Amino acid sequence: MADKSNNALWPDPQDPYRKEAILSETQLHPPITIAMASYNGARFIRAQLDSLAAQSISDWKLIVSDDGSTDGTRQIVAEFARTRPSGQVELIDGPRQGSTRNFLHLTQRVDAGGWLAYADQDDVWLPDRLERGVAFLHGRIDAAIYAARTTICDEALNPLAAAPHFPGPFTFRNALIQACLPGNTILANSQAIRLLQATAPAAEAAGIISHDWWAYQILSGAGASIMRDRAQVLLYRQHRKNLMGRNDTARAKAARASMLINGKFADWLARNQKALEPVTSRLLPENQRLLERFGEILKASGPNAFHGMLRLRLYRQTRTGTLAVLAAALTGRLRIPDPKNTS
Repeated sequence: MADKSNNALWPDPQDPYRKEAILSETQLHPPITIAMASYNGARFIRAQLDSLAAQSISDWKLIVSDDGSTDGTRQIVAEFARTRPSGQVELIDGPRQGSTRNFLHLTQRVDAGGWLAYADQDDVWLPDRLERGVAFLHGRIDAAIYAARTTICDEALNPLAAAPHFPGPFTFRNALIQACLPGNTILANSQAIRLLQATAPAAEAAGIISHDWWAYQILSGAGASIMRDRAQVLLYRQHRKNLMGRNDTARAKAARASMLINGKFADWLARNQKALEPVTSRLLPENQRLLERFGEILKASGPNAFHGMLRLRLYRQTRTGTLAVLAAALTGRLRIPDPKNTS
């Protein structure tokens, strides 16, 4: 069972990602925008809002983009806003095209001169969720993004397990076939935001499935600094309406394996590829070539796709995961149908 406290998240005073205690927040970071997509979240959203108010970092603004809730979600956000300083909480209308499109909408709304944290409506943040990200991003002049682990909980927030820890490396070769940065733990600096804002229209046009996977691909492809902390920074509530639930149980692993077989994973890869191809100029030259070759793999026959993936040295964070994707490639499960050959 996961540790309910966060004491273990700072294992010793030499932790390189905390650096120093927060002596002056304004010296450590620009304003942080917390971007929350909401839809009929009245059962849980107040607990999440209260956890934002309890952050050790207090210099933040919250934008809630609501996709037409009918259950009181908007009223709860409005009530919370009245308890906060004027202008700290903003409620806007979402595009009403699903969670991913809502997060892309939010990404384009935030101030590119600040930093960006994504938030789900049904989690509960631990008090140092923002603090740890600030410590990593502080002083970086390149595009950089922080992410961490979560504590998987039941609907009542009783801890069940720690989310898996991935050791890295976190590169474009990994990002092409695996989503490794949990969106609800992300903190991105202004340089990263500008990259995401410049490429978000292509992601919308492609109909990507996962905004955090897309962010990982764009930023790793552009050579951004990426940190995936082993710390658990929030309580990840599991309930029947989770859009993306836990992935560490036998049942969850079986469901994800079925995606390799039924074509769903191939569809996700195709959408991601479609989102990246119009913005290749944002990627490092070596990753531009990698993306082009990966596009060829997605159109190749099974054996050719398999050998192509081996040549590109694509990998997931576990050997089993890599082998599963290679097997899917070998059996033609990752192939994008050629529209010229369809009647």
